[in-house]
Amino acid sequence: MDIEQKQAELIDHFVKRASACKGSALGSVIAEATSHPSLFAFSEILAVSTVAELPGTEHSVYVDMLRLFAHGTWSDYKNNAGRLPQLAPDQVLKLKQLTVLTLAETNKVLPYDQLMQELDVANVRELEDFLINECMYAGIVRGKLDQLRRCFEVQFAAGRDLRPGQLGNMIQTLSSWLATSDNLLISIQEKIKWADTMSELDKKHRKDVEERVEEVKKSISLKADVDFRGVEEIYSEPGGVMDYEEDRSRPKRRRHPIS
Repeated sequence: MDIEQKQAELIDHFVKRASACKGSALGSVIAEATSHPSLFAFSEILAVSTVAELPGTEHSVYVDMLRLFAHGTWSDYKNNAGRLPQLAPDQVLKLKQLTVLTLAETNKVLPYDQLMQELDVANVRELEDFLINECMYAGIVRGKLDQLRRCFEVQFAAGRDLRPGQLGNMIQTLSSWLATSDNLLISIQEKIKWADTMSELDKKHRKDVEERVEEVKKSISLKADVDFRGVEEIYSEPGGVMDYEEDRSRPKRRRHPIS
């Protein structure tokens, strides 16, 4: 089963459970969802009507924790630990995994120093073990560990839940990309049209040259034929050229000595 299908099934499972609970009973459902090793999306659970009713009540802390896992990081938890429930080890691991995904959204080269600070990791060995065993093996990121440059080169990272207001920015970014793509397509079409025109001109020029070559060949052939016929006529005229044998048969005149 691929990650997307498993995510979809887990989301459906927890949405149904959250829909059937109210108040304090939602606490255990949310704690289980945020601890599950294969669940990394929580916006659908946040949208459940019974969960949406929690803000402003004595159980609002549960929805705050769920929002933390949907949009926050490990640093966010540390800054607000006083008003949030204490996290279980599985939740701590999950939140650190989600932190890596957040960092990978904006930078595809993550320095080790930044990762160790954001994840509260003591050394490089511990960091690399976490990235390999808890992130890459989990299928949420793919990348290369560069020990020489002390960084993690991200090749793929799973997406997180959209934060409030992020959808508008995403739509704007996609609209800008679409406009750029349209302009690029127009430019490519113009270049194709120009190339077609140049190809036709080249074909016409080549045809003109070939026709001129043929005309020159015919002219040369015609001139050579005319010259040949002229020579042939000269040699064929009676008396036009003295026969060598005839010339030899004529008696030669004797010259008398001068007295």
